[in-house]
Amino acid sequence: MPVPSPLGTRPTVAALLTLTAVTGLVDAVSYLRLGRVFVANMTGNVVFLGFTADPHSGLSPAAALIAIGGFVLGALAAGRAAHSLASRPGPWLATAFATQAVILAWVAVLAGAGVLPYTGHGSYVTIVLLAGTLGLQNGTVRHFGVPDLTTTVLTLSLTGLAADGRLVGGSGARPLRRLGSIGAMLGGAAAGAALLQTSPSAVIGIAAALTALVAVSFSRYGLGRRRGDLDAP
Repeated sequence: MPVPSPLGTRPTVAALLTLTAVTGLVDAVSYLRLGRVFVANMTGNVVFLGFTADPHSGLSPAAALIAIGGFVLGALAAGRAAHSLASRPGPWLATAFATQAVILAWVAVLAGAGVLPYTGHGSYVTIVLLAGTLGLQNGTVRHFGVPDLTTTVLTLSLTGLAADGRLVGGSGARPLRRLGSIGAMLGGAAAGAALLQTSPSAVIGIAAALTALVAVSFSRYGLGRRRGDLDAP
């Protein structure tokens, strides 16, 4: 059963779009610097595992499996927290996203200092930590049940725009939300790819800062607030 957001409609949508941009930022680092692996988009990793049947693919089955494992652990932690604390959504959400922000910041600092590498077998630690934070994010957001704002999967958003659009006689519901989700992911990925030329750790640090802003929004405004109509267009 979806947990009501303690924020109104617009702040909740803004928070989830921010987390969607975080996904683009972090996946830019993982795919472009950690060896063609995703830490948020697990569909891609499952496909990559299949592609490794070609010995010339250049893909690492170990990296994909480690990312999937880290993501699942993060999602398990999110599910446990949701079932235990969802009766107090403000503190629960603030804690979940603050935890994500702290881990991202920690990874940024350690990677920037050279403790966590981006290449070689040592990069597996970086991968599992980043994947864990995105698993925590996705597992937490899942309990919102807000349509078209999963913060990671855009296939359904694109499908909805096409299959439910007025052009084909559909209702055309929530087009701005769907477009916003696509734009946030694209913007985060593009910004991450551009900033990688300066520092991958800086990209992760920006993702940590954005996640912290989301945590603060739930911590500061979440108590005593009730959800608006999140199903509105």
